[in-house]
Amino acid sequence: MKIAVVCDWLVTYAGAEKVLEQILNVYPEADLFALVDFLDEDKRDFIKHKKVTTSFIQHLPKAKTKYRSYLPLMPLAIEQLDLSKYDLIISSSHCVAKGIMTGPDQVHISYVHSPIRYAWDLQHQYLKEAGLTKGVKGWLAKIILHYMRIWDTRTSNGVDYFIANSKFIAKRIWKCYRREADVIYPPVDVEAFEFCDQKEDFYLTASRMVPYKKMNLIVEAFTQMPDKKLIVIGTGPDFNKIQKIAEGHENIKLMGYQPFNVLKEHMQKAKAFVFAAEEDFGITPVEAQACGTPVIAYGKGGALETVRGLDKKDNPTGVFFYKQNNESLIKAIDYFENNMEKIEFKNCRENALDFSIDCFKKTIKYYIEKNINKGGKV
Repeated sequence: MKIAVVCDWLVTYAGAEKVLEQILNVYPEADLFALVDFLDEDKRDFIKHKKVTTSFIQHLPKAKTKYRSYLPLMPLAIEQLDLSKYDLIISSSHCVAKGIMTGPDQVHISYVHSPIRYAWDLQHQYLKEAGLTKGVKGWLAKIILHYMRIWDTRTSNGVDYFIANSKFIAKRIWKCYRREADVIYPPVDVEAFEFCDQKEDFYLTASRMVPYKKMNLIVEAFTQMPDKKLIVIGTGPDFNKIQKIAEGHENIKLMGYQPFNVLKEHMQKAKAFVFAAEEDFGITPVEAQACGTPVIAYGKGGALETVRGLDKKDNPTGVFFYKQNNESLIKAIDYFENNMEKIEFKNCRENALDFSIDCFKKTIKYYIEKNINKGGKV
């Protein structure tokens, strides 16, 4: 059986790439396709140094740094990749990879991190953050995204089986495509985060500082709680803005970017990890729990599936707040402190193990092999 794996682009190593890495570990003989491949030679281990077949976007001007600007061409580009000789196609898609063209005798299984976020329900948020709500550029962006939605819906018919990375994304797939999706949670390297039950008197948050991560909300809340210490790890476009919010507040420490060992040590020792973003899945709350650290999370999106809330679940691992504002977060932290004894550190660790790399590999291998044999298609 000839197998092809398709992803959107190869430029870094983040959440989608971790899924791709484990798919290739399950099917090391698969050939790899992408719109563009700009990985440095020393960062190609996770794709096993495979030769990648790319699209014409690879050779367009400034594609290495401006590949996202070629979004209007991406549907055309993904359709030009010829996969006609393959029996099984596995796409890992958060943009256009699931739109690869396949025939009636091929099986296409698509692992969807999300339907194109900026084309569907998050369009207005993205246009606002990009300053594209008005003017000629704004109207052009809206027209492009309109046609992206039409293409995205049409090409959903070419997928035989959808896998979502969370129940939250399965709902989005149904909303966009009217297709059912099975849920297989993405792999988290929980073994890299050792359990620790010796906690210190500080809260931790860690993330790239971009608007939707809501790091500013967390810092603002702690400016109103001078008796509670917050450590912030991460950098990004919003760093200076968040630094100004924290100025003059001795209980808040911004550490900027830190290497993995420093991040892990703080995750292990924190009283709790604070997470304010609405994520499709959200890896860092799982990593924190792997350390035995409870999580205080915004109660929407993937966090509802990875954290066991104190108010509803057996063996709780954290607390939710349901509005992205200071008052709601402050109340959640107070609630956590008044009920800390109900959360056992070992339960946090055990919950995180359900999202391990081994769990992912076993589950996706079983799922794919079950479905490629269904009806004798391959």
